[in-house]
Amino acid sequence: MSSEIGKNLKISVFGQSHGRAIGVVMDGLPAGIAIDEEELYKFMSRRKPGTSRLSTQRREEDRPVFLAGLMDGVTAGSPLCAVIENTDVRSGDYAGLADLPRPSHADFTARMRYGEAVDMRGSGHFSGRLTAPLCIAGGIARQILGQRGVYVGAHLLSVENESDEPFPLFPTPELFAAVADRSLPVIDEAAGARMAAAIEAARAEADSVGGVIECAAVGLPAGLGSPMFDGVENRLAAALFGVPAVKGVEFGAGFAAAGMRGSRHNDPFVIRDGQVRTSKNDAGGLIGGITTGMPLVARCAMKPTPSIGRKQQTVSLSQMAPAELEIKGRHDPCVAVRAVPVIEAVTAFTILDILMEGNENGIT
Repeated sequence: MSSEIGKNLKISVFGQSHGRAIGVVMDGLPAGIAIDEEELYKFMSRRKPGTSRLSTQRREEDRPVFLAGLMDGVTAGSPLCAVIENTDVRSGDYAGLADLPRPSHADFTARMRYGEAVDMRGSGHFSGRLTAPLCIAGGIARQILGQRGVYVGAHLLSVENESDEPFPLFPTPELFAAVADRSLPVIDEAAGARMAAAIEAARAEADSVGGVIECAAVGLPAGLGSPMFDGVENRLAAALFGVPAVKGVEFGAGFAAAGMRGSRHNDPFVIRDGQVRTSKNDAGGLIGGITTGMPLVARCAMKPTPSIGRKQQTVSLSQMAPAELEIKGRHDPCVAVRAVPVIEAVTAFTILDILMEGNENGIT
């Protein structure tokens, strides 16, 4: 299985949802960088399961244990390895799914790719549980970026038909922090209440809903990235699509740009605080794969959780015949809620990877 990404900062995620532990290896971190482990745990707690009725009721502490690469809270220069133990597993809930694949889930494709021996208890290596190690890597990257004046934040832009207000033209670290401290990561708390009601309605009907996450990075200099296949959009999109349930990624105006004229979509250049900036940001802070100096803005579309309690049509792989499936177990009625810090994490370690390329404005 290919679960690695990065050029200068290499990330490798390992483990299965119901295995003994899950974890991550980070290779390429410079030595001598102080990491606040309590701040990291606070960040990771934002995606921890079992914290409300809007998430799965699986309960895990999700506190990382560092096996290598960190000494007295400071990076040692060697590959960093951290693990999270799995403690609250109910593998019996998944009995029979090897024969009855869940619709729109990786049960079927994993079986076709890896054969009958693939471990799909709790969805195995395909589970959203594997986003916890991503948050270890991204939480560390966020701290390193913050020490250098680059900040990453995200919010739940929409759930089903309910929407939050978008980020302002220049979001601030203070806004990111305020959103992160709310029970539902939104800017407009009234919109958050409507979203929560939509999620609860789906949960009560043994169903699920999707959502959109908007993420921004501020403090990036102009000139980072490359054209064509190694652009910032390319590398960030590749990483974001590694998050389970992500089905679409857009930057700036994204797909809406296809319905605009150039006179409306083009971002006029202006001088702001002695720097070249733009008066709006439909480009999302990126032109030609290279940063403009404006905030980088990306949005991720998250599909509804495929594991729902309603009866669904599937097939029996052993009988090669139609079958009916009623899924048991504990599942998020909206994966987008707990995915907000995950999108921040993936964005942060991708940006750090790009900044570590030796650019004179970057991190060496």
